[in-house]
Amino acid sequence: MNFTEEQIQRYSRQIVLKEVGGKGQRKLREAKIFLIGAGGLSSPAALYLAAAGVGTLGIIDADRVDLSNLQRQILHSTVTLNRPKVQSAKTTLAALNADCTVHAHEELLTVHNVESLFRDYDLIIDGTDNFSTRYLVNDAAFFLKKPLVTGSIFRFEGQLTTFFTDSGAGPARPAGGPCYRCLYPEPPPPGMIPSCQEAGVLGVLAGTIGVLQAVEALKLVLGIGQPLTGKLMTYDALAMTFRTLKLRHDPNCALCGTAPRITKLLDDYTVSCTLPPASINRTKTSTIA
Repeated sequence: MNFTEEQIQRYSRQIVLKEVGGKGQRKLREAKIFLIGAGGLSSPAALYLAAAGVGTLGIIDADRVDLSNLQRQILHSTVTLNRPKVQSAKTTLAALNADCTVHAHEELLTVHNVESLFRDYDLIIDGTDNFSTRYLVNDAAFFLKKPLVTGSIFRFEGQLTTFFTDSGAGPARPAGGPCYRCLYPEPPPPGMIPSCQEAGVLGVLAGTIGVLQAVEALKLVLGIGQPLTGKLMTYDALAMTFRTLKLRHDPNCALCGTAPRITKLLDDYTVSCTLPPASINRTKTSTIA
């Protein structure tokens, strides 16, 4: 299928890149990317993926737009307050680029629906803020052999990595990389890490990490550059510094190790890391959650 003159004009700044060209732009049009959450990280990621010409986006979120979201969740506005986030997101993305088909799922991601939702997509972007969903998403992406671009933010810090362990990986998807459980074998005990609601977060930090998630996703679709597989990128907004740390595959990992103990999705992914209110002011941790 050829591009219309209007589409050629819309994507001209990308098509002129030799690493993209018309062939790459077709790859973007045929790509299907699934985003977990329609909040701070997924907002800039979804906007730039739609703007870039990604043909299909899936978004899942069970929440409604709240006034406290608008400081960082730029898919939404005062006009869409109290509307389901996925419907607000779909409206915003349709206004940006009608070429992008958006499938909105107003529901929670659970062990019962995760595989059916992920199956038809090329890669997954995780923008959630809780450990329960992160472990679920990691395990499902692993079993379905889907690349997973995951990011997180906390106060003035952010981090980003890409997990992909498929042995059939292409040049831009190196095989044998670690999974989320290699990085965090067990969730932290309750009370160790406050949530963003408890500890706060600089709104624009979501833009920085969310856009970088979109960059990773576009590189994977196009098969260009070096993804963050096997590497963890951290960002300190106050110091304005980026660091890239090497992540190693854990041969003892319960999921992707040489003798895995997790061979299918678990029955229950409930993890509680809630910080007791009395402890919030006493907590001194820079751990990103």
